[in-house]
Amino acid sequence: MSIRDWPEGERPREKLLALGAEALSDAELLAIFLRVGVEGRSAVDLARDLLSAFGGLRQLLEADQARFCAERGMGMAKYAQLQATLELSRRHLASQLSRGDVLTSPTLVRAYLAARLRHLGHEEFAALFLDSQHRVIRYESLFCGTLDSASVYPREVARRALELGAGPIIFAHNHPSGVAEPSDADRRITERLREALGLFEVRVLDHFVVGDGEVVSFAERGWL
Repeated sequence: MSIRDWPEGERPREKLLALGAEALSDAELLAIFLRVGVEGRSAVDLARDLLSAFGGLRQLLEADQARFCAERGMGMAKYAQLQATLELSRRHLASQLSRGDVLTSPTLVRAYLAARLRHLGHEEFAALFLDSQHRVIRYESLFCGTLDSASVYPREVARRALELGAGPIIFAHNHPSGVAEPSDADRRITERLREALGLFEVRVLDHFVVGDGEVVSFAERGWL
């Protein structure tokens, strides 16, 4: 049966408009994105098939191009559309951060950094450069490493902070293993950065480690 033949209150699009997006299941939200199904399968059926094949919504959204396009009913156009949707989400979070003091929005900072770093298969070290009012000047990826480590150079970080006229900085990096617990090396490089930037009166406010389902804050651990 086509979704058009379903009772109006059960159709994903109409349900969203009546009750809000939060009322829909993952499959129903995905069905709206897909718009149409394939022969013998409605858009909701196809959405459920995809969630099952990938093991969940997050794995589907973070799949690479080849894996995504290999599934029935998918292709380059859908992959491009999905990537555009994800980037819009990241930019929306960034615009929310840029409007005010990031220290008043710790949950938003965590969500933004997770959106930028959690899906990466390599380790990446990034920074939120802030002005004196703790508003975001810019987010930048500073160093990329292997699966296990990234080389971080305090001199380069200090140079970039001065170029941007930054005051405080928030650092973040991901652990591709999925385990967010900071390592001894993470703590050492954070201390080196804090000392180096302190010479230029640039304060390190926090360092977040992004894992699979958790984001750990150095400041909350009392390490800064």
